[in-house]
Amino acid sequence: MRARDKAAVSALRTTLAALDNAEAVPVGEAELRGSALEQSPVGAGATEAARCELSEQGVLAVVRAEADERLVAAAQLTAPAHADRAALLRAEAAVLLRLLEAPDRA
Repeated sequence: MRARDKAAVSALRTTLAALDNAEAVPVGEAELRGSALEQSPVGAGATEAARCELSEQGVLAVVRAEADERLVAAAQLTAPAHADRAALLRAEAAVLLRLLEAPDRA
């Protein structure tokens, strides 16, 4: 990838972040309220939790959602002053859609 392909870099960075968020362990309401300090786990790694693993279909769904989000946002930017931003969003969506259509993904 060329260093100057800002649309691709931006799309891939934000999509990787979305994938990372999708693999995060869900936090229940009880964990948000907290508990007494004396009930806290102790020791190295005591609070570590295994991350969720997305299936291939889950990964594809996240990438597709990111592309759709950009296309919807670009469609809402109708003012001439926002033409550059809309074009960038469409270019980012195109990068992600090409990833979904990649022949070596099969």
